[in-house]
Amino acid sequence: MNMKQIAELAGVSVATVSKIVHNYSDISEETRAKVLEVMRQTGYVPAHTAKTLAQKQTPIIGIVFAGRRHADFAHPFFAEVLNAFQKQVGLFGYDLLFLNPDHKSSGNADYLTRCRQYRTAGCFIVSGQEVGTEIRALDQSEIPCIGIDIPLHGRSSGYLMSDHANMSAKAVEHFYLLGYRELGYIGSTVESDISREREQGYRNALESYGLPLREEWFAGGDSFYEASGYEAMTRMIQAGSLPKAIFAASDLLAIGALRALREHGLRVPEEVALIGCDDIEACRYVSPSLTTIRQNKEKLGRLAASLLFDLIHNQSVASSVVVEPELVVRDSCGSRSA
Repeated sequence: MNMKQIAELAGVSVATVSKIVHNYSDISEETRAKVLEVMRQTGYVPAHTAKTLAQKQTPIIGIVFAGRRHADFAHPFFAEVLNAFQKQVGLFGYDLLFLNPDHKSSGNADYLTRCRQYRTAGCFIVSGQEVGTEIRALDQSEIPCIGIDIPLHGRSSGYLMSDHANMSAKAVEHFYLLGYRELGYIGSTVESDISREREQGYRNALESYGLPLREEWFAGGDSFYEASGYEAMTRMIQAGSLPKAIFAASDLLAIGALRALREHGLRVPEEVALIGCDDIEACRYVSPSLTTIRQNKEKLGRLAASLLFDLIHNQSVASSVVVEPELVVRDSCGSRSA
């Protein structure tokens, strides 16, 4: 896109577009808003802006959330991973640019186009739910990309994965060793690799230990957040049959389930034991404190930064790296006799 095309789409003169781009004051707010909306929809970046970004002494790493749902980098897991990533790429001399998913209202404004416009040195792609085709286009491009919990297979891409099936297996193993035999699961019903792998890993582990798999003890919500855990746990309670221990596919789901159990007068862990997943900071402060399967968020962030740095500089890098989980025992999963 250029100024002439923007002017034609907005129904104004090229001179008017130029004044708006250069922030002149003698333009009505109505006209300015109309032109800026056209620029937003088309993904137009003024030449002087792109040139300034390209000439910046500090190179840029793009941050992309790979999901059709809005990004929520305030989620404790993502926040901790990104904090570690930011610190590491800062040591390498890079700035970060967060690419807004709300900007993708036109084919000219997709992630790949904007990464090229801003001359990003590489991209860090954070897994989300319902991954769109624009992520695949970025993965297959010439721009180096590192994903977290999302497989990338482009010629300049790599990715890190937590071992999600092993997370579920560790929860089942811990329950089993403590004498629990009636086990349930709370996850997310929204389609994603993480949802599938954690639930299937749990089902496989139950089968391995010869434990009963009862579908009424499997519940899911439409996210990995507290409200979904609360609603899923409430449905399970109201169904009238409860397992003795439950693994929740995220700590926030577990915290929501904990609230539902408490409201229905059920004690944790005396009547229902709970294990979460991720080891966010809140696990230490809920009552009872939450046993969980830790993802090493610091390691994930630092590894992602280092792998991306190697890709940018054409150094050899593994196409995928798996980070092993760790059981963290607290008060929500107590011992009992078989």
